[in-house]
Amino acid sequence: MKQRIITGVIAGSAFLGMLVAGGYYYAALILIMAIIGYYEYIRMFGLQNFRITSIIGLLLLLWLAVPWEMDAFAFGIHLNLDAVLWMAMFILLTITVTTKNRFVIDQAAAVFLGAVYIGFGFHYMISTRLLETGGLFYTFLLFICIWCTDAGAYFVGSKFGKTPLWPTISPKKSIEGAVGGIIISVIAALCFAWFNPELLSYGKAVGIGIIIGIIGQLGDLIQSAYKRVKGIKDTGTILPGHGGVLDRVDSWLIVFPFIHWIGILVQ
Repeated sequence: MKQRIITGVIAGSAFLGMLVAGGYYYAALILIMAIIGYYEYIRMFGLQNFRITSIIGLLLLLWLAVPWEMDAFAFGIHLNLDAVLWMAMFILLTITVTTKNRFVIDQAAAVFLGAVYIGFGFHYMISTRLLETGGLFYTFLLFICIWCTDAGAYFVGSKFGKTPLWPTISPKKSIEGAVGGIIISVIAALCFAWFNPELLSYGKAVGIGIIIGIIGQLGDLIQSAYKRVKGIKDTGTILPGHGGVLDRVDSWLIVFPFIHWIGILVQ
């Protein structure tokens, strides 16, 4: 527990410092986390020995993670997302042919899915911070609601949890804890609305709190599901007492894209 607390304080302070600094500092940290997370994913699926395909997946991930559409990253590059996704898929499938199925379709699918899953998730962590209006505010809003959901689900579940939420995936989670997490997320979002009602109305705060409370816990269950299939507890060891990067960002990877795609942050 002591090691977990020390790691949490040091890593959390460094992360929050970069988040406040914003710009290329925060973007660089997020991209480094994306690369580490991708390596954990590749190793978890036993794909680290397929170097060419792993590199292709990494390049796809980085292309997806960098918000080329934002002014800070434009560099004269015009993103054609459909072409990038199709070309990566085509190359991976071609390699299954050229290797005579030493690299098979299942592995190609795993590389492609990992790059998209991790790449898009980290992309929206960067682009949220780079919003022209309220970038820091909204980024803190999403992170705080995610963390409050986790804390609320844990403490309410520990105290009142009796009904299993999804025992075959995560036996310790309860329906009572899940509801508690959603409620705490809504309370946190309402605090943000009280702090700056010009950027966030109370009605929108309730909606965001509920969505993050539900989707954040689903993101946690998604990672629990594939870790259970692989028979592992943690995706890595880079954060002593906390596991790997993917262990810490399971909810982030789902919440940030989802919130953007439903358009709820649009003023």
